[in-house]
Amino acid sequence: MSSNPVVHFEIYVADMARAKAFYEAVFDCRLGHMPSPTPGMEMDMWMFPMDRENGMTGYGSGGMLVKQEGFSPGAGGTLVYFGCEDCGVQAARAVAAGGALVQAKMPIGEHGFCALVRDTEGNVIGLHSMA
Repeated sequence: MSSNPVVHFEIYVADMARAKAFYEAVFDCRLGHMPSPTPGMEMDMWMFPMDRENGMTGYGSGGMLVKQEGFSPGAGGTLVYFGCEDCGVQAARAVAAGGALVQAKMPIGEHGFCALVRDTEGNVIGLHSMA
């Protein structure tokens, strides 16, 4: 495989309004509502902004917040890293938006910096920047 195979992620939530407010505050963006793709299946989904013009070839993977029966938020599952200009800024925003700092911004050698925060739903997410 010659390209990154990651094309999508889902972050499971229990309280969509709270989770949506948290992610919009941390990343200074607006999530867009996505209707359920399966008729009769009750899902509340809000998608992170994505470059529609370039489709899957633009920077970043498509992803969304999902509230669905049988899927629970929490630590210990998949860790999603979000790219940032300065991950310390987003870490501070996460705390201000009701989240918690798990690992402060730290250097990771030639790969830049990273930080870990816990969102309002109990999920741990990673933040990455080159500065």
